[in-house]
Amino acid sequence: MRTASKVLLVLTLAASAAPALAQEMIVTAARRAPGNYGGVVDFSGVIPAQRPIIHLKRTADYVVQQVWIAGDTREAAKRKEELEATLRNAIGSAGKAGVELATGDYVVEPLTLTNYKNLTYVGDGRPDTSRALFLVKVRLTPGMDIGAAKAQITRFVTAVTKAGRTSMAATGEPTLSVVNPDQYRGAIIDLIAADAAAQAAKFGPGYGVDVIGLDRPVEWARAGATEVFLFLPAAYTVRSKQ
Repeated sequence: MRTASKVLLVLTLAASAAPALAQEMIVTAARRAPGNYGGVVDFSGVIPAQRPIIHLKRTADYVVQQVWIAGDTREAAKRKEELEATLRNAIGSAGKAGVELATGDYVVEPLTLTNYKNLTYVGDGRPDTSRALFLVKVRLTPGMDIGAAKAQITRFVTAVTKAGRTSMAATGEPTLSVVNPDQYRGAIIDLIAADAAAQAAKFGPGYGVDVIGLDRPVEWARAGATEVFLFLPAAYTVRSKQ
């Protein structure tokens, strides 16, 4: 049986040993990956995650907006040429507009001049039309709200120079993303350890705690317009040391 003090030590060692994967993850209303319906990611129809009471609440790293790029030039080769030209214009002007371009339904990856030709184009029910989804992101800075981020994205989409018969338009409501959620593992474990120690102490010196779930990846859920919950699916039990 562990005592509360021993648990604190074990949790600290676990936090320092845990590897961090530097991935940027989409934050939805739940932890699990969103569904994809007709090329549009559904950020609302997911099953809510079971969020423990002990969690870390913080501002997300980015506001993320899905954007369609479309073209309806009759000749397929010319249509592709125009779409790719517009994408190059978007990539080239993103930095000056204070936004970043990306792809991904769940794990976010940069959209660059190296990989932009890998976008998947689909039809929209009309002849001679192609379109594809990508992401426009705005890094959240202190004091920025969701409205300011959306306005910045709208200005960018409107200002991009469109080649030929191409167009760009935002679709749906923006969501959030977090870079490397596992970097917060130590802070979350500190919260669990402190709570576990405090609860065990209420039962007297003859009690300690058993903790499970610390080996699981950090999970997340949306907490508000620009905030997220980060947590581990951990649980502890207060037990007598005898």
